Amino acid sequence: MTHPLAPRVAAYLATRMPAASDVSVEAMERISGGASRETYRFVARWREDGQPQKRRMILRRDPPASLIDTERRIEFEAYRAFAGSAVPVPEMLFLEEGDGPLDHPFFIAAEIAGFQASPQVLFAGAYDAVLPQLAMRKWTILGEIAKADPAALGLTGVMEVPALDACWTRELDYWEAVFDGDEAEPLPIARAAIRWLRAHPPPRAQKLAVVHGDYRTGNFLYDAAGEIHGVLDWEMAHLGDPLEDLAWGFNPVWQFGRGLAGGLLPQADAVAIWERASGLTVDPAALHWWTLFNCVKGQAIWVGSAAAFIKGGNREPIMIYPAWWLLNAQDRAILKVMGRL
Repeated sequence: MTHPLAPRVAAYLATRMPAASDVSVEAMERISGGASRETYRFVARWREDGQPQKRRMILRRDPPASLIDTERRIEFEAYRAFAGSAVPVPEMLFLEEGDGPLDHPFFIAAEIAGFQASPQVLFAGAYDAVLPQLAMRKWTILGEIAKADPAALGLTGVMEVPALDACWTRELDYWEAVFDGDEAEPLPIARAAIRWLRAHPPPRAQKLAVVHGDYRTGNFLYDAAGEIHGVLDWEMAHLGDPLEDLAWGFNPVWQFGRGLAGGLLPQADAVAIWERASGLTVDPAALHWWTLFNCVKGQAIWVGSAAAFIKGGNREPIMIYPAWWLLNAQDRAILKVMGRL
């Protein structure tokens, strides 16, 4: 059965590919997960210069209400900025910021096919021999992101440019406001953490860096040799303190019950890999601040996701699942990082 969106996507592609004729979309299917964008894979077919052409593509469309509120142009430009670099990313093809073609804004990218992203598959046993190699690649790539020059990448014209001593306040203000607007019940543990964070601010950022915003095990494509072929889910990308990105992966909820950073290796080893790749140094007190902040940020995301479901903006099960699964775990993670568990 043809997916209802398929003919509309084909019509859109025809307008963006003037040299193509007989454009069609086949095998379109929704990819499970992804609460901030609806993600679909499909095969585009067309004729060009008399020859048949085929390409596997990905559609990322805004849902009616999202787990996080982000601009699709920022995600699109973040991907495009790292094309051809030491940071592997999918090729961006088309960006549509209007509602007309598919009811909501979207972008289309080339699919990187044939690899895994699932943490559950990664930790089921078959990949145990390559976990050290995968860990090395994971934090080396993150170091490359931190090392990159946002201005040279053209991102200072797309993303807000905070002062080095204001990176922390901008992020904390933003995520505290999510609690203020979305919490359905009191969250005393998260609020206590916010008070501590404000009372013990971190040092100014070493440099202004591109922050992926959700760099964790589960958001990259890997293979059986331990290589990473694509870093995904840049919807929370922004400019800020590079330690924010490093510390997101140290949120205890991303240990997947294995007691290791990202489920892969001891945190000190991950820090050492990142320092070598980025050329930056990690102040332990600053890293602690950003790790606690990221626990608060995670809780704000789960609360915002539940609010979108409760308020009826988006009734997809994926919206309520993170809150059901992670609210208590994230509270415990906050307490652990604060030394109170």
